Amino acid sequence: MPPPKHLILQVPETDAGMRLVTWLIRRVRTLSRTQIQRLIHDGQIQVAGQPARDDRPIHPGDQIELDLPPPQATFLQPQPFPLDILYEDADILIVNKPPGLLMHPSTGHPDGTLANALIQLCPDLIINNEIRPGLVHRLDRDTSGVLVVAKNARALTILARQFKQRTVTKEYLAVVLGQPDPPSDLIDVPIGPDPAHSHRMSAAPSSGGKSALTRYVTLQTNGTQSLLRVLPETGRRHQIRVHLAYRGHPVVGDRDYGGGTSETQPPPPRQMLHAHRIQFRHPGTNAVCEFTAPLPVDIYLRVFNPEIE
Repeated sequence: MPPPKHLILQVPETDAGMRLVTWLIRRVRTLSRTQIQRLIHDGQIQVAGQPARDDRPIHPGDQIELDLPPPQATFLQPQPFPLDILYEDADILIVNKPPGLLMHPSTGHPDGTLANALIQLCPDLIINNEIRPGLVHRLDRDTSGVLVVAKNARALTILARQFKQRTVTKEYLAVVLGQPDPPSDLIDVPIGPDPAHSHRMSAAPSSGGKSALTRYVTLQTNGTQSLLRVLPETGRRHQIRVHLAYRGHPVVGDRDYGGGTSETQPPPPRQMLHAHRIQFRHPGTNAVCEFTAPLPVDIYLRVFNPEIE
């Protein structure tokens, strides 16, 4: 194992009066607040040659020294396969995830995932002193579209807080069976585990599940299938798929929730659901930023090809 990395940092005039822990979180972004506090408690951080206190305000010219422990090894194996990168900076990576790609290894799928590809693409992705990608949110295996990855611990903490507080705007495009009536609405039905199928969720007013809110707007329809803009206001597992199926309009190609059959044509090889747009505040600058993933070819053809009914 490599030795700890010795850091010597100096406080600029503009940061005077900040708490030491807060300042270090911004400067040493691979460590979480808890890890920095642990280093302080263990006497691993010094200010002006003296052991630091976490509640100590810093002053211009203070010299702060710490030994940054080497990052822990990861069980993830780097694997080289191409990713569609929409944007990248020091804090975030925006990926246009293709359908069929798992987010991370699971039982029966030890590799070939987005996490494996991210470790190959960015070997310096270190979250909480472990080499791993900061997967802020998730998309189902067969759902395509825009995905946010945190590149350091501070970015992960800030973005996770935004998702928890529901200040992130997410917009999906979905092709569903039938023609929703009304054409736009808010689905407010709790979602919980399906007792009959361990890998599925269920929606019912008396299910005892967690609150779930999904808005939709019908963009176009041919009667047998419709293209919807869908805006989930909560983030329950399989939320969009479960809510639309509950309304009687499952996502086309979704075999788990009733969209796998069609009276007019064979089902597509994957569910017709795409994470089209996401908006949030940048964890580094606090500026509002928005990213869009273009409609994938298979959904585009299903919507706009006049031969598809």
